[in-house]
Amino acid sequence: MKIAVATEDGKSISRHFGRTRSFLVFEVVDQQIIDRAVRENSHTAYARGECHEETQHNHHHGHGEIVAALRDCEAVLCLGMGWRAAADLTQNGIRPFVLAGEMSPEEAVRAYLAGSLEPAGGFCRCHESSD
Repeated sequence: MKIAVATEDGKSISRHFGRTRSFLVFEVVDQQIIDRAVRENSHTAYARGECHEETQHNHHHGHGEIVAALRDCEAVLCLGMGWRAAADLTQNGIRPFVLAGEMSPEEAVRAYLAGSLEPAGGFCRCHESSD
């Protein structure tokens, strides 16, 4: 199984799924992390520099590309995510988790494996009217 963690620097968890620079993708076998790889995020409008302060709430952010890039992952862990992104992930069989507090990516994956994380809730609704 693979678990993706949104990260800016490979050491901490990103505050927002769609704005993250990259994902650490952990490969897990028999409840043990056996590998990790970095996947750059070039799949969202924010990552491509297409969102600007004056226009960010005036267009729809599609999630098809980022969902496809993470399709082999069972779950995505981050500290913040819009509700539409969470819905798109869920509809494609990827479980979104918005973590309640700061921890390392490895700690988050271990918590997921232990079953101590709750599925995402309390999403960012900043794009509610147009996204």
